[in-house]
Amino acid sequence: MRVDRELSAAELQAFAAELDGLRRQTLADLGEADARYIRRVRGAVRWCCWGGRALLLFGWFPLTWLLGSLLLGLGKILENMELGHNVLHGQYDWMNDPELSGRRYEWDIAGPADFWRHTHNHTHHTWTNVIGMDDDVGYGLLRLFPEQRWKPFYRWQPLWAALQALLFQYAVAIQHLRLDQWLKGRLAGTELRPLLRQLGAKLLRQWGKDYVLFPLLALLLGANALAVLAGNALANLLRNLWTFLVIFCGHFTERAAVFSKDSVLGESRGHWYLRQLRGSSNLQGGRLFHILTGNLSHQIEHHLFPDLPARRYAELAPRVREIAQRYGQVYNSGKLSAQFAGVLRRIWLYRLPPAVSSA
Repeated sequence: MRVDRELSAAELQAFAAELDGLRRQTLADLGEADARYIRRVRGAVRWCCWGGRALLLFGWFPLTWLLGSLLLGLGKILENMELGHNVLHGQYDWMNDPELSGRRYEWDIAGPADFWRHTHNHTHHTWTNVIGMDDDVGYGLLRLFPEQRWKPFYRWQPLWAALQALLFQYAVAIQHLRLDQWLKGRLAGTELRPLLRQLGAKLLRQWGKDYVLFPLLALLLGANALAVLAGNALANLLRNLWTFLVIFCGHFTERAAVFSKDSVLGESRGHWYLRQLRGSSNLQGGRLFHILTGNLSHQIEHHLFPDLPARRYAELAPRVREIAQRYGQVYNSGKLSAQFAGVLRRIWLYRLPPAVSSA
């Protein structure tokens, strides 16, 4: 249960000014260390992916197959979380490196980057946890807050959540299609078809690379194509499960707040910052853990400063916490196990009608 102090107009203005000041200070300090870091991440992604694929060519030997799958999975996680997600936010546009341009980067995941730039960078970050405006609240499949209207469909949401975790990259990919709006007649087929073609082209590239090209290469080299195909499938599964875990712990924990559409009418800068703080949840851990989450373990700082290099969030976090506490706001941070347990409780509890789940 959150207990946040309500702020006056003057306090909101001062709150925003302090956070704006942190952002300006960090922007002014960006330089070679940040550029060197993201280039090293890019190099680590390439090394992990190619090293994992090379090990998979040894076939079903238990040690090399498992190591190859895990190494490839690690490369995909790093690419998805610490490289792709952060580059797509424009965090490294100042480097003027075409490979690290937020407007041009295409990542190793089922959904086109253009889809993500709209559904995530624009919609989710603008309307974080606003019911009816932020499609990430439940992703159209889950009721995670009592404020969401209950439907009989939600009775089975533990199953929907499990399927979503296993296929998370596809759940993210189809989010931009707004199929619910098409089914209700609010989205014309002429608008949907170009999006379906764009998604289909991306899926063909992804499936062709992981499940055709590299198994075929294994055949040509006299290796076991099935072992390579299975290793790629396991790597993608590991990436799906990890990203689901991290992302769901970012906004759906027990102390995360949601907001109504009316609450954001005429929203000031201070109100926007306050909503990002109240709707986000941090995860505690060491440096390697933060890197593997793409620094989304600092979800609060990410939502306050989405265009700042994520490697800076750890140094910003103590200052953000101090500001939040000084203004009487809950700084929602906890261990991964505790935060995910809260998510699971929400999935289980709010599958039931309000009369039952609130009893």
